[in-house]
Amino acid sequence: MTEPAPRPRRKRMTGKERREQLLDIGRGLFAERGLDGTSVEEIASAAGVSKPVVYEHFGGKEGLYAVVVDREFESLLRLVTESLNSAIHYRGKLEKAALALLQYIEEHPDGFRILVRDSHGGTGTGSYASLLSEIAGEVEHVLAQEFDRRDYDDRFAPMYAQMLVGMVAMTGQWWLDVRKPRREDVAAHVVNLAWNGLAALEPRPSLDPRRRRKEMERRERRAEKAAAKAEKAEEKAAAKAERAHRKGRREVDGLTDPSV
Repeated sequence: MTEPAPRPRRKRMTGKERREQLLDIGRGLFAERGLDGTSVEEIASAAGVSKPVVYEHFGGKEGLYAVVVDREFESLLRLVTESLNSAIHYRGKLEKAALALLQYIEEHPDGFRILVRDSHGGTGTGSYASLLSEIAGEVEHVLAQEFDRRDYDDRFAPMYAQMLVGMVAMTGQWWLDVRKPRREDVAAHVVNLAWNGLAALEPRPSLDPRRRRKEMERRERRAEKAAAKAEKAEEKAAAKAERAHRKGRREVDGLTDPSV
């Protein structure tokens, strides 16, 4: 009877690989349960290691949580900052920044859930509010330049930066759970409101400038037709009023004519 072939020995993880594994596992558990709801035992069990291994790498769950938050913080901040600097036109900057946040949420939902939670004092970067403050600082710099170019009072740039970042951030938190419509459409609608305001919303917003231009041309043609129609109706109403006026004059003249 032949003996069964020995099982291949599992490759032993390096210290760096083990650390990344613990970070991945911790990210998922923290996103689901938060820091207080997650134990070192659960992290170790999910990783297939003993508790001392977790302590060896991070000193405990707080240390692991701090590294996870720091990584997500820096990753999202880098994405948004790069997007703000990658476009020339100011509408393009806003579009890319909104899209970068939504892309991060879609591709890293666990990381975003952790950032949105109240961060604990053990983290190096702080809370989601501090992240938004960092992003608002970048936006403020961009707005100040645009305000100067347009002769607006740049003292209001910090306030407008907070408004813009707050609007995008709250929309992102809402979209984290609903995931509809798709991120490109959400970004287009956010920018529609931020760029045009309620008084001049585009009926069909898009991130594609060619589509926006075509839609604008269609709206202009419809407006021209509507204006021409209104002008024709006004002329028709004026002609009708003139005929009625003439008829009235004839009747009055008939009443006052002594030969009648």
